[in-house]
Amino acid sequence: MKFLGVIPARYASTRLEGKPLADINGHSMIEWVYKRASNSNLDCVVVATDDQLVYNEVLSFGGKVVMTSKEHSNGTSRIAEVADIYTDYDVIINIQGDEPLIEKDMIDSLIESFKLEKDLSMATLKHRIGSMEEVENPNNVKVITDKDNYAIYFSRSPIPYPRDLDIDNYYKHVGIYGYRRDFVIKYSQMSPTSLEVSESLEQLRVLENGYKIKVLETPYKIVGVDTLEDLKKVRKIIKEKNIIL
Repeated sequence: MKFLGVIPARYASTRLEGKPLADINGHSMIEWVYKRASNSNLDCVVVATDDQLVYNEVLSFGGKVVMTSKEHSNGTSRIAEVADIYTDYDVIINIQGDEPLIEKDMIDSLIESFKLEKDLSMATLKHRIGSMEEVENPNNVKVITDKDNYAIYFSRSPIPYPRDLDIDNYYKHVGIYGYRRDFVIKYSQMSPTSLEVSESLEQLRVLENGYKIKVLETPYKIVGVDTLEDLKKVRKIIKEKNIIL
């Protein structure tokens, strides 16, 4: 099996314009993501962008990059466009372009899941939530799974209902995905579904169409960059821990 890592990276962002190019201790954010992802067991990593500035930046540090359409409404359709180009890969790992502290073990755990389960269509990650404040935050997407670790539901609301305030029952969804190449193309062609629209969670489209999503637990709680404050936090972490590329 061959595994391709794809990093969607849009220049336009409502909360932090140009964030793929944001400087983090001397390197752009997209370089941090790309090079840390490249430390994993992926066979190849490529950035998918619709912006010439991001395209040029990736080339400047020796990365692989594909210019994709500006018409994509979400990351999945952008991934599917790349899947149509890289036809000799079996599985695609979708890595968020705004998570410069991505750990290679997170990617490798998804890779292993596809090696172990030959009929697996899609997989993602979760980690334990440490406080009820995190549980109640709608920006933290929660996930519940069955006994075989397949997703039952994803929600911005607290699930399960906090009747006994048992914090051990709560998991936050981590937005990194693995897909069979043919499945992500099929997924991108599905029409939006009612629960997906209601929760504004694209992965619900998969469940509503009767497909399964494997959800693996990870110990890593990485900081994504959505705002300037997030960016400052990541810079501080990298500096204090002396993390280098």
